[in-house]
Amino acid sequence: MCIEREEILAVYETGPEAVVELVTQLFGIIEKLEERVKHLEEMLEKNSSNSSKPPSTDYYARNKPKVKSQRKKSGKSPGGQNGHPGTTLRMTDEPDEVVVHHVDKCTNCGSSLASIPSGYERRQVFDIPPIVIKCTEHRSEIKTCPKCSRVNKAVFPEGVTQPTQYGIRVKSAAVYLHINQLLPYKRVAGLFSDMLGCRISPGTIVNIVSSCFGKLESFENEVKHLLKQSPVINLDETGMRVNATRNWLHVAGTSKLTYYFPHKKRGSEAMEAMGILPGYTGVATHDFWKPYNKYDCQHSLCNAHLLRELTGAHENSEQQWPKIMADLLMCIKHHDDNGLLNPDLIQRFSEDYDHITCFGMSENPPDLESNVLSGKRGRKKQTTAKNLLDRFIGFKEDILRFMYDPDVPFDNNQAERDIRMTKVQQKISGTFRSEQGARNFCRIRGYVSTVSKNSLSVIDSINAIFYRNSLSPILQN
Repeated sequence: MCIEREEILAVYETGPEAVVELVTQLFGIIEKLEERVKHLEEMLEKNSSNSSKPPSTDYYARNKPKVKSQRKKSGKSPGGQNGHPGTTLRMTDEPDEVVVHHVDKCTNCGSSLASIPSGYERRQVFDIPPIVIKCTEHRSEIKTCPKCSRVNKAVFPEGVTQPTQYGIRVKSAAVYLHINQLLPYKRVAGLFSDMLGCRISPGTIVNIVSSCFGKLESFENEVKHLLKQSPVINLDETGMRVNATRNWLHVAGTSKLTYYFPHKKRGSEAMEAMGILPGYTGVATHDFWKPYNKYDCQHSLCNAHLLRELTGAHENSEQQWPKIMADLLMCIKHHDDNGLLNPDLIQRFSEDYDHITCFGMSENPPDLESNVLSGKRGRKKQTTAKNLLDRFIGFKEDILRFMYDPDVPFDNNQAERDIRMTKVQQKISGTFRSEQGARNFCRIRGYVSTVSKNSLSVIDSINAIFYRNSLSPILQN
């Protein structure tokens, strides 16, 4: 907006009221621009270290966060610590094959050494034997009874139903490579061709994965049931593309169980369809995505997210309460991790929390100025720091729940770890081609994550799916 000199003089000649009205309009415009500049500066300064933005959004040099961590120095030297078993390759007393290299004659004088007793220096080489695909032919005998002339046939083993078919280990390897190692179908087929000389088509691998998906239905239902009975669960969600459309992947998990659920929506509609939070009575740990709060269970907020937001509020507003609050949370975590919390200390930390929020209110006094000059209605928009302070005031119990309940974690890292490999899959393979493909991946990946959490062999556990049609060794323990 540009006002010419002649226009200003024309307003001046009209009288004082016209001048006041013009100045009022200009002040309103200036205020709007100041607010917009401040908002844009805050957005520009946000990165993965001071907000909930993922590291992949740290594009520009100015927006790249400085390397810093909330962890404190342990005082230990780098590398393996005393007593750590290590993974050094060691000799075995029972090698699979022994190759003796003979000394026939003396390298100095040429004398024969054939009858001389031998000593040995040992060196062992650990290697993978040649991998070949094995074909087993099953023959069902056919015999005719000499008395009644009935033709009798032997029964083929269970699962042997076609003239030619792939065995359980081939199927398990295909599922393992696609789901656990996150290889696309074509790359799995390429690996089979290169290493085994087995030309298996990507379409066949798709069918194998779909079969595995069907066999895990009862397992997935049991995991959902156990999660609903768990005293504490971790929840998170992330975007995923299905058929070139934005969808959402939801996860619910504990240290022993993982459940993934793909859905077109991110909020309450998806959570209702997921079927875990409705009726849940334990503690739900999450990152303050508001649809979680509509459920009547207890809630615990992820303090790792809050620490990043406190860092951003301190850096961008230069207020002191965010830094003091971050130090308090880390102090409580230190005492909690080392088993040092007691009722007196908990009471003191709670009072310190209240003092910090009061100090925050003094740094964010009520803005009594109206929006008349800017032409807006109602109260002025609050700053990011004030919004964060309101959350600390209104959700104290949820933020400090880890301090009161030893079963509640400090952060929501469990859910974030569970969801991390699904993000890696999307970076490798991109979009899912169909909703069924997304469901296949999520159910089987939930199974793989669960068996890994219970220290079971992933490949053996996948083998068991095809051997028994259904498997729940974890759930039986």
